[in-house]
Amino acid sequence: MSKRGTSPPVEGTLIKRAKATPPPSNQIAISSSNDERSKGLIRTVQRTSSLEAPIVSLAGAHSGEILSCRFDPTGQNVAACSADRSVSLWKTYPPNTNYGLISSLTKAPILDLQWSLCSPTIYTVSADHLLCTVDVTTGQRVRKIKAHREIINTVDRTMAGGAGVELVATGSDDGTVRIWEGGEDARKHAVATFEIGCPVTSVCWSVDGANVYIGALDNEIHVYDLRKNEQVYSLTGHVDTPTSLSLSPNGSYLLSPSFSSHTLIHDVRPFSPSPTRVHRVLQGAPAGFENTLLKGAWSKDDGGQRVAVGGADRMVCVWEVDSGKILYKLPGHKGTVTAVDFHPKEPILLTGSKDGTMILGELEPGVAI
Repeated sequence: MSKRGTSPPVEGTLIKRAKATPPPSNQIAISSSNDERSKGLIRTVQRTSSLEAPIVSLAGAHSGEILSCRFDPTGQNVAACSADRSVSLWKTYPPNTNYGLISSLTKAPILDLQWSLCSPTIYTVSADHLLCTVDVTTGQRVRKIKAHREIINTVDRTMAGGAGVELVATGSDDGTVRIWEGGEDARKHAVATFEIGCPVTSVCWSVDGANVYIGALDNEIHVYDLRKNEQVYSLTGHVDTPTSLSLSPNGSYLLSPSFSSHTLIHDVRPFSPSPTRVHRVLQGAPAGFENTLLKGAWSKDDGGQRVAVGGADRMVCVWEVDSGKILYKLPGHKGTVTAVDFHPKEPILLTGSKDGTMILGELEPGVAI
């Protein structure tokens, strides 16, 4: 076959040949076939973040299922805890290195973790009843407290209003929630204890740190006032146990997935227009039969217009809060998606799974409220 000849230039016209340039970084080939004709199958992907690629896999650190994973307050780092009793530390941005694997913290699976809001430390809770504080700069455990009599399922932290003291809440199968002072030098006894009367699956602080939301096996969310040291009201609507609690960025709404596969958004403003305080009922993230404490999250780059929860179908469901519509059903994992978290500044979703891996994925940017 002969080559097609170039068209002769029009008389009086100056032709400047463009230099060969590499394809732009937002184009990817969507065919891996050896067929020459398919090599032109290119799709343009609009990048929305500073990640190295639209989807980044974080794998190889854990030999057991990941039970919780979270961005640090700056969004530069990721921490994950696992049933293999270790905590892994990762860089969010290229080269996405796993720069730390902290083991020997406990003798049982680490069930939840939280980054400190005021220091380079992480709080972890585990099945051997321990609350540990870990210095991420050295990888050393700096504090260990026998915090409960049974498995500790959940942990959250807040800055006490005006006092500059970090407070940590832990919830346990022993039916109690205990409040601790954060930091290395804090006392090793609780500053407050709330008796719930049945196993506690999730805790979450209010935006001002005055109240603690407590999800428990009785299918209710108990709201305790830290200053009064008593329950002030409860949130109902679940027909099965809530698996996690997450507060919206503005502090007005509370997200709670449950074992019933229904995810509720509660209105926790002081004067709610709804007597039941149920703002939305979301469906699409099946809880499965394993009774896994699935952890949900709110988007932060757009002020909380979206929420996400993983499911036993190995997918992540992302909803629009205002309409209750499903925006995304994201695949990629080979096991139940146990935990999700949104980046604090960019439209990036972090997911962790029972397959022992995490995925960083870009979403379309939201519009800030």
